[in-house]
Amino acid sequence: MQAREIIKKMTLEEKAAFCSGQDFWNIRGIQEFQIPPTMVTDGPHGLRKQVNGADHLGLYESVKAICFPAGCALACSFDPQLSQAMGEELGKLAQAEEVSVVLGPAMNIKRSPLCGRNFEYYSEDPLLSSRMAAGTVRGIQSRNVGSSPKHFLANNQEYYRMSSNSVVDEQTLREIYLASFEGMVKEAKPWTVMCSYNRINGTYACENQKFLTDILRKEWGFDGYVMTDWGALDDPVESMEAGLDLGMPGPAPENAARIVEAVRDGRLAETVLDRAVERILGTVLRYLENREAGAGYDYMAGHEAARRIETESAVLLKNEDAVLPLRKEDRVLFIGEYVKRPRYQGGGSSHINPWKISSFWDEAGSWENVSWCQGYTDDPADEKAERYLTEAVELAKRADKVVIFAGLPEVWETEGVDRRKLDMPENQNALIAAVAAVKPDTVVVLHNGSAVAMPWIDSVKAVLELYLAGEAGGLAAADLLYGRANPSGRLAETFPLRLEDTPTYPYYGVEKEDVLYREGRLVGYRYYNTKKKDVLFPFGYGLSYTTFAYGHLKLDRAEMTDADTLTVTVDVTNTGAVEGKEVVQLYVENASCHEVRPLRELREFDKVCLKPGETKTVRFELGKRAFAEWNPRTQDWYVPEGVYKIQIGANAAEILLEQPVGVRNAVPPRPDFTVNTPIGEILAHPVGKAVLEQAMGEAMRMFAGVASSNQEEPGIMSDAMATATMTSMPLRALLSFSPEVKLSQLEQLVGAVNQAIMGN
Repeated sequence: MQAREIIKKMTLEEKAAFCSGQDFWNIRGIQEFQIPPTMVTDGPHGLRKQVNGADHLGLYESVKAICFPAGCALACSFDPQLSQAMGEELGKLAQAEEVSVVLGPAMNIKRSPLCGRNFEYYSEDPLLSSRMAAGTVRGIQSRNVGSSPKHFLANNQEYYRMSSNSVVDEQTLREIYLASFEGMVKEAKPWTVMCSYNRINGTYACENQKFLTDILRKEWGFDGYVMTDWGALDDPVESMEAGLDLGMPGPAPENAARIVEAVRDGRLAETVLDRAVERILGTVLRYLENREAGAGYDYMAGHEAARRIETESAVLLKNEDAVLPLRKEDRVLFIGEYVKRPRYQGGGSSHINPWKISSFWDEAGSWENVSWCQGYTDDPADEKAERYLTEAVELAKRADKVVIFAGLPEVWETEGVDRRKLDMPENQNALIAAVAAVKPDTVVVLHNGSAVAMPWIDSVKAVLELYLAGEAGGLAAADLLYGRANPSGRLAETFPLRLEDTPTYPYYGVEKEDVLYREGRLVGYRYYNTKKKDVLFPFGYGLSYTTFAYGHLKLDRAEMTDADTLTVTVDVTNTGAVEGKEVVQLYVENASCHEVRPLRELREFDKVCLKPGETKTVRFELGKRAFAEWNPRTQDWYVPEGVYKIQIGANAAEILLEQPVGVRNAVPPRPDFTVNTPIGEILAHPVGKAVLEQAMGEAMRMFAGVASSNQEEPGIMSDAMATATMTSMPLRALLSFSPEVKLSQLEQLVGAVNQAIMGN
């Protein structure tokens, strides 16, 4: 039976109740029509199915599942096909566990490295975030299980996340925060979307018609249901009017009663309620009709998939004197708790009960020439801390090389709490410095969910960033350290030198009511590049055990309109001795920009595998959006005319090749001149200049005469000052300098200018 036929037979009370969960994890069933309750459960990098106790903070144990690398690691692969492969594994596991929707991926922008949930999020860049999320969504849904990308929208801190008000200008929302979701929704078509707790410019996300209906549905074509984050619902009637469908968790009898009352007294049309029920029920039926009853899951295959994903995602940040890869004959001392008990995931609602944890020591502990010592502990009360440090320094002196597994304790990175600093624990920093002082050939392997400061970076030879590598991260670490796999990850976020250098300093984590996004579009590398600030490691940075060279950057045209597609090709060659993968990054810079905007922005990327000596030609196509910015006045995407640089970068800070292209508008932008428009803006347009000078020449000359008369008193107004003043002066100001001019004349004039431009 179709959803609409079922809805016709449901009572008003049944329909209202259906828009809240049956319990913590289940959508209501409809017994009369043999529709069972269907489960939704947390992702985004595993399956957190709880059976004997329910919560959204990871307090109760869940069933065994594969813990894949967290979003912070996965995004560094720069490989949407890899995220799709992970999604497929999640979908298969969900089918086996009878889960209808996986709550993920998590794809909020990393506005600050201090966000406590950054380990779940992909990137500071919306294009990378959107592409990686689209891959995950496609993968999950290829198994006929829904995904619920989250948290929509502008949820970028944990501090007072349930009530804070994200105050963001429209241009920033469109180009950064909405853009992270836009491509994913259009390309991957998720079954559901989860809205966030916070308010956006004064309105709760669950009640925000602009985002839930006008943009998400009407502009982007989303046709699934929107659910709340757990406990985010404010007013069920206003939310339903705005485009929300499902409030979680349930049951929520009072919310249902308020919906029923609103329908009966005419405040809510029953057709709006029917629409919400149809969206939810249609998705439930879609899952039930494709349910793989009795499906099993190959956990060992999932474990190996987690290992492969991490080897593709880890980032080699430093490798001085080619100290890596290690050789089996090297006498290597491994130091740290994480060698044997890895830090592999963050805390909170994404906390997975892993099927099997494989540490580095599980893989390498029996090998010849390897040894281990504690070095440090995450327990600040451990009385043996000084002894651990002393022992590590003494043993390091006798080793050929030392590898320290370090990072952030889980309690420092968890849902609900933001970090307070960039630094790793002091005892770990002290250990690294002390060991490097006696053994220059020291390697640091990092386990963390977000950027960290590295005061010891100049003292160590190599740094391998694993991020939170999932349950098989120890195996991946062995593969990478000993050269069985070649690192190919690139940073999906900037590592700043200091917290004080970040774009949100010093107000991040301080504002709990109105959270002002003062930095606007200058987020992450957009800020550091534009402000010309040095960083520890830039966005897109990463090394390999081989080397790559670029050449023959070609554009298929030197001039184009914003209606054209620009084809870009570039050759990439593996100039080293081993096979490796390179992430080709294409940035666009507006070379003739006269406004505050990011210096350059990532507009395309591709990951290619090359054998030694092999060359491949990588091809990109750039359309209007690669050059466009959002114009709040016209409520549309607009390409400022001028010269743009097409750049191939090793990362966001290091441009290797570039070519210019001139871009003009195929259709002149819709004019919106008014009497309050500065005269200079009208004169800057050739049509506006001709009309204005013909009609108002005398008035403008009169103003110039007033300025000229002031030359008798030096210092009052120079010619340059007069010109600048008139350029910035609104057209209506001519009323003050020319009594003959009437306001009605000016209004007719700008109307004529606008009409002439449209007809030109």
